[in-house]
Amino acid sequence: MNIQSREIKGFFYSQYFSDGLKTSAGILIPALLFKFLDQFSFGITLSLGALCVSVVDTPGPLLYKRNGMLICVLCVFLVAISTGFARQNPITLAVAIAIMSFVFSMLAVYGARAASIGTGALLTMVFMIEKSLSPGEVLGYSLAISAGGVWYLIFSLLFSSIRPYRAAQRALGESMMDVVKFLRIKADFYRYDTDIDENYKKLVSQQIQVSQHQDLVRELLFRSRLMVQESTNASRVLVLTFIDLVDLYEQIMATHYDYSEIRNRFGDSGVLEEIARLLDNLAKELENMSYAMLANSRQVRSHEFNAQLEHLKRSIDEIAVSGNSNLVLKKILINLRDLNQNIHNIYNYYNSRWSNEPVMKLQEVEFSKFVARQDYELQEYFDNITFSSVSFRHAVRVSLACLAGFISAHLLFLGHHSYWVLLTIIVILKPGFSLSKQRNYERLIGTIIGGIVGFLLLKFVPNKDAQFILFIILMIGTYSFTRLNYTIAVIFMTPYVFLLFQFLGVTQTSLIQERITDTAIGSAIALISIYLVLPRWEFEQVNENLAAVVNANANYLARIADRITGKTVDITDFKLARKDIYVKSANLSAMFERMTSEPKSKQKNIRDIHKFVVLSHILSSYLANLGTGLKTKTPAKSEPENTRLIRKSINVLNETAKRLGGKTVTFNAEKTALPVEKTDLSPDEALLREQLGFVNKISIDIERVTERIMG
Repeated sequence: MNIQSREIKGFFYSQYFSDGLKTSAGILIPALLFKFLDQFSFGITLSLGALCVSVVDTPGPLLYKRNGMLICVLCVFLVAISTGFARQNPITLAVAIAIMSFVFSMLAVYGARAASIGTGALLTMVFMIEKSLSPGEVLGYSLAISAGGVWYLIFSLLFSSIRPYRAAQRALGESMMDVVKFLRIKADFYRYDTDIDENYKKLVSQQIQVSQHQDLVRELLFRSRLMVQESTNASRVLVLTFIDLVDLYEQIMATHYDYSEIRNRFGDSGVLEEIARLLDNLAKELENMSYAMLANSRQVRSHEFNAQLEHLKRSIDEIAVSGNSNLVLKKILINLRDLNQNIHNIYNYYNSRWSNEPVMKLQEVEFSKFVARQDYELQEYFDNITFSSVSFRHAVRVSLACLAGFISAHLLFLGHHSYWVLLTIIVILKPGFSLSKQRNYERLIGTIIGGIVGFLLLKFVPNKDAQFILFIILMIGTYSFTRLNYTIAVIFMTPYVFLLFQFLGVTQTSLIQERITDTAIGSAIALISIYLVLPRWEFEQVNENLAAVVNANANYLARIADRITGKTVDITDFKLARKDIYVKSANLSAMFERMTSEPKSKQKNIRDIHKFVVLSHILSSYLANLGTGLKTKTPAKSEPENTRLIRKSINVLNETAKRLGGKTVTFNAEKTALPVEKTDLSPDEALLREQLGFVNKISIDIERVTERIMG
């Protein structure tokens, strides 16, 4: 019960709820204000404009949100005035719908925020379709709905400026929670009752969440001058905490070994269960920190792990006494100590906000390099008008589906709110098949359940004051869950829309049936279009994703090799290579997950691709293991055998990348003047040799599975 209570509190402290509260207030205030001024119709128009612009108000740097909302306000005005005049004739309106649906859906070439600008513009188009306006009224109404967008822009910026660090802090807390879940999945590998293959699936899926949240935090921290250039404790604390969180994630990745092998070798000793318990306890400690960060409260460590680590060390030493090699367990112990130290650092950084002691200065790292750059050149838009572009195919699909929805709504189902058909199509259709299919299912199920809830509310809660309170709650729930759980968001949204129409004087009981029917029609059209209109299946671009991962692994191995061979490696380049491998691995995992939801006939080489994903994760984990071991010390001159293994692994990965049509990595190591090969290796040197040998083995396995995928 305590855990559930904590999770509920965590939601109310989260960025999801904060954004839901902000969006609801920004949309509702104009309508309420002008109702008191006896100008309710004008207030509703302003609220519609606020609603259209609010879709752009997604987490990110304040400058990007401001620019995005400004562009959206301009698009809202242009679409409103164009649709207002086009709707005077059904034929011109149909042509306008097809053109605008294509033009604004193509904005996806510029990234997620630009795509949301397109969505806001298309929402304006939908709202204008059913608005009966004479030609003389179009300009005034277009200015009014645009004014609503301007209001929301100002309101959002003021809301965000009150606590400028809070959004980044919440995102960091949520990112930390993703790492906690990842750590618990890793702990399960050391338990006998865990199926290793199934656990890999969970791990790969969670890796996607970790990567996506870390990208958001990078955007908030490293694209904001407020964070990286300010000299306040608050800004430095957030940046330093995130840096340590990424290092901690690398440590978790590094605690990877051949789990089947270590179960066979050390299963009877009880040491593996001890490692799993320690990992769970470390996860709990990090979880406490994440909740404190979300709640903006001070958190003291509830447990010190030095005693547990010492007990684990004694258990590992006992294995050596019995004559078995314990080098792998010693390496795990080192990783666990580093994990504990990272968590300790995070606590120290975060709690320093409540002390008068200044936080250490940030290292000289070019933070801007850690965030992806988006090209906003106009030429990028036109370069993507080709059938090889995913965005172009998506835009054509949306255009034809919206045209079909408009014709169907007017010829077959002449309801008072037939624009719901178009609205459903716009919010369901996404560039990828799997996400569109998932949204289709979520929208339909959510509408049916929400329709039932709405019917019960209208029937059994006749009191207007009670209805208004429920309306506010449902509205906040809708915008709070839109990014978190779309099905729940639609369940909230449907009765919220019914209550809205109730307040507007529309009380027909057929409204619920009409909503469900129109949603079903829109869902059907969207579903047919993703199957038939220029579909882009994941297997068509699988080689590109596989090659990117192989290249990232080879590049990271080359940076590690430079360290092993005694070369000076720039810390920024090393961390960029590390970040690239995690991002590319997460992209590959996401592609595989999307592929599994496609029709069976399109899941080509699905088993081999799954094996590739797992092998790639294992390779990345071993490289992380090597990277963390070399970060804190300067290695001696590499042994010739080590250099040979590294060169061989990079060559294998390069050949694999070339076969997939990807880039290769250059690695130059001296082939002469190398020291004579040692015969008596130290334990650390023996472990390094063993790890490099395993990296080589996994590289060869990846090459073989790639050959099967390529046929």
